[in-house]
Amino acid sequence: MTSSTSSLHLVRRVGRERGVSLVEVLVTVVVVAFGLLGLAAFQAKAHVGSIESYQRAQAAVLLQDMQARLAGNSGHAGDYVTGAPLGTGSELGQDCAAEPAGSARDLCEWSAALKGAAERRADGNNAGAMQDARGCVTQVRAMNDAPGVCIPAVYLVTVAWQGMHATRAPAQACGRDQYGPDTHRRAVSVRVAVGLPGCT
Repeated sequence: MTSSTSSLHLVRRVGRERGVSLVEVLVTVVVVAFGLLGLAAFQAKAHVGSIESYQRAQAAVLLQDMQARLAGNSGHAGDYVTGAPLGTGSELGQDCAAEPAGSARDLCEWSAALKGAAERRADGNNAGAMQDARGCVTQVRAMNDAPGVCIPAVYLVTVAWQGMHATRAPAQACGRDQYGPDTHRRAVSVRVAVGLPGCT
């Protein structure tokens, strides 16, 4: 084999190696692009999950607030039962100082908290609660203070709000049909038993 023939084979082999390297680079770029797309989708889902968990934590705070209000005014617990969900903006005003002390003021303040009045943005709008938060108080069991019976009243306090994605619809009635498909509604509840300390 002459030197010109061997150099020709060498040039062909180097040319083939360059072509193979280019294909490998293209495959690598495609694989990395799909990986980055998957990472972006994961990050978006993680962001939605963090918002959902923040909203659930806010709802738990609002539940504890009303639970404490009921316990603090147990003699008038029946006055806390809501006919319509609070927090919608149509029922109780924002100025709760004008309301008489007791259940009326408590419901007004809870409604304002559901509307996000506890925290304000720089533009003056409320930002302290979940999206479209609503609160309900319903009586589950009536009190029976007859001697020897002594059954305390039980109330269900529920907070509902607009979720970020579809999931299983909650069983609670609070806020039902207020958020489009019911699978976008979130709701958490707590039962509050009002004791009968003087019952024997």
